[in-house]
Amino acid sequence: MHNTKYVFVTGGVTSSLGKGIIAASLAKLLQERGFSVTIQKLDPYINIDPGTLNPYEHGECYVTDDGAETDLDLGHYERFLNIPTSQANNVTTGRIYQSVINKERKGEFLGKTVQVIPHITDEIKHRIQILGETGDYDIVITEIGGTVGDIESLPYVESVRQLLWEKGHENAIVIHLTLIPYLAAAGELKTKPTQHSVKMLMQSGVSPDILVCRTEHQISEDIKRKLALFCNVKQEDVIQSIDAETIYDVPNLMLDEGLDTVVLKKFNLVSKQEPKLTVWNEFLRKHKNPKHEVEIALIGKYIELQDSYKSITEAFIHAGSSHETKVNVRWIHSESLTPENFEELLKGVNGVLVAPGFGDRGIDGKIKAVQYARENKIPFFGICLGMQMAVIEFAKNVLGLVDAFSTEMKSDCKNPVINLMESQEKVTEKGGTMRLGAWDCTLVKGSRAHNAYQTENISERHRHRYEFNNEYLNQIELKGMKATGTNPKTGLVEVVEIPSHPWFVGVQYHPEYKSTVLKPHPLFVAFIKAALKQSNV
Repeated sequence: MHNTKYVFVTGGVTSSLGKGIIAASLAKLLQERGFSVTIQKLDPYINIDPGTLNPYEHGECYVTDDGAETDLDLGHYERFLNIPTSQANNVTTGRIYQSVINKERKGEFLGKTVQVIPHITDEIKHRIQILGETGDYDIVITEIGGTVGDIESLPYVESVRQLLWEKGHENAIVIHLTLIPYLAAAGELKTKPTQHSVKMLMQSGVSPDILVCRTEHQISEDIKRKLALFCNVKQEDVIQSIDAETIYDVPNLMLDEGLDTVVLKKFNLVSKQEPKLTVWNEFLRKHKNPKHEVEIALIGKYIELQDSYKSITEAFIHAGSSHETKVNVRWIHSESLTPENFEELLKGVNGVLVAPGFGDRGIDGKIKAVQYARENKIPFFGICLGMQMAVIEFAKNVLGLVDAFSTEMKSDCKNPVINLMESQEKVTEKGGTMRLGAWDCTLVKGSRAHNAYQTENISERHRHRYEFNNEYLNQIELKGMKATGTNPKTGLVEVVEIPSHPWFVGVQYHPEYKSTVLKPHPLFVAFIKAALKQSNV
């Protein structure tokens, strides 16, 4: 049986310290040392998944190949490790309780009183160990959402305590990520918040093995010694995580600090090879030393929280680096685009991306953005709802179907060029009921999409209810918009293009979810290339 080692990453003092980036960076370094690694996220909220959450609440909802709607940290895991995640990589309190309650209803607990300990904690431990037991992984890194001391995180911390006892410290360790604030008035770094955070963790019966300290300034050896003494760790186990220029610097910073070495030492594991990070560092070199610049207008309705489009902005970074190009994003709220000002707001951009979304807010602005890109021969990329807006704009302004629309926004529209999928017509529940996960698509040879992918058959991830209405396919194609990608089983349109345009592509799926540092997504690479060409006109 595979002797999987477990690393638990907890956080203290404040949220948003970057547990996901630290976890992903450690995983990357261990992967470079020859170990098979995966990461999972435990989210303490009671939603079953983030699929029904407003992006303002939690940032974007990330989707895996197997159709799981998950936390955006899974996007970081995939972008760093270049391996897919799954349903098992994201666990929520809602899912834990749902599973336990279902078992109770079936009578599986033999009349016992169902309690947080042992029933909820047993379920959490089971979910934590699924990847270790079913996947061929040397190391599973588990990130616990929230901060130590949160009421909702307590069952997770208790589950970790039990697992540490069951597996022993040679097989399971805890990394505690904490903040070392700098007080400008005193001119010094303060360790007290970290001491309190560790104390709170220890009150739950868990003692950290490694401290990773987020800081704006270098941490001296004296401070490390002090932290080691007060927090019951060795000085070599106090790791500095200084603010980085980009998240992609963090693996190198952690390598310099020896985080991976300390972890392997705790596990009595010997590195299989030295981490070179060759391709990674070449990506970083190009990213930091661009030879060109382009400006892309990103049209969305949640732009106040840029994490709502995290995978898209990261895909821009990956694709930009491949062209040694800095991609500047011009954030434009779709509600702010009006018939009077859209030309002014979009003037001078080298490309237009109309982002995914749901609901009717800001729809007119998105349609105006599509029209501007189409008529002015500006490279255009529409994703999910963005592709649907491209179809609606074309039907309205080229076919002359002025009342063309989507039944999502207008249930009684006379020309529903975008319509509810047949399989969705009787669906009443919102959570997890859309077309989700990886679906096949066949591309037309010679199309822009085919030229980008360099293959006819692709698989991409979806998250939507409404589809291109094939009843309008012939008349739309006769006017010059072509369906260049379709699902081989259902015939549903996945990709539309306007061949007479320099670069106009709309996709029903979410290509941004599959862009990684090592494999920038081909459509984003092609889009940035088209934008570069436009910038030189």
